[in-house]
Amino acid sequence: MEIPVSAVKELRERTGAGMMDCKRALIETNGDLEKAIEYLREKGLSSAAKKAGRIAAEGIVDSYIHMGGRIGVLMEVNCETDFAAKGDQFKELVKDLTMQVAAARPEYVRREEVPADVVEKEKAIYTAQAVNEGKPQAIAEKITVGRLEKFYKEVCLMEQPFIKDTDKTVEQVVKEAISKIGENISVRRFVRYERGEGLQKRSDDFASEVMSEMNKC
Repeated sequence: MEIPVSAVKELRERTGAGMMDCKRALIETNGDLEKAIEYLREKGLSSAAKKAGRIAAEGIVDSYIHMGGRIGVLMEVNCETDFAAKGDQFKELVKDLTMQVAAARPEYVRREEVPADVVEKEKAIYTAQAVNEGKPQAIAEKITVGRLEKFYKEVCLMEQPFIKDTDKTVEQVVKEAISKIGENISVRRFVRYERGEGLQKRSDDFASEVMSEMNKC
């Protein structure tokens, strides 16, 4: 199977593995990029996967204040050394992540942090919706699983489409940064404030506004 050089290059950027290993992984998986990433991880060839277990206790707490003080985000992102934390690549990543939180309104960093009672409540709602739509119980359960996955992609930062390139998730962007910077990177926590949150107000397209501001950076 002929593998495009562009596919090999993208896989290398996302995993940090060698060029020949990336090409071999793509051949083994018939050119499927996501399966190739899994293949490299299973073979222990993905540098991002290798670094994932290393302690990341350095890093920075960064902030993003949207125009006019309408939205504020505080975020802590960790890396392994102070040297990397002071680098432009790491700072750019963190700034992008704060803007992601401002625009996309995640509630948690990763799905493991979603409280069990929240998950159960969502599952009950999705099942009831499917049943009310006339679906048999077995089908309703499958629909619930699918809708729960969509829920995670909406509320969990790492699973959201990256607002600067929606073909990638935030997790993929972080893994690419790990490969480029050469250190483990961990998004630890964030808090998002929105002026007048909880009060009745008009709807605003914050995502478009934040994207406009990102394009100026």
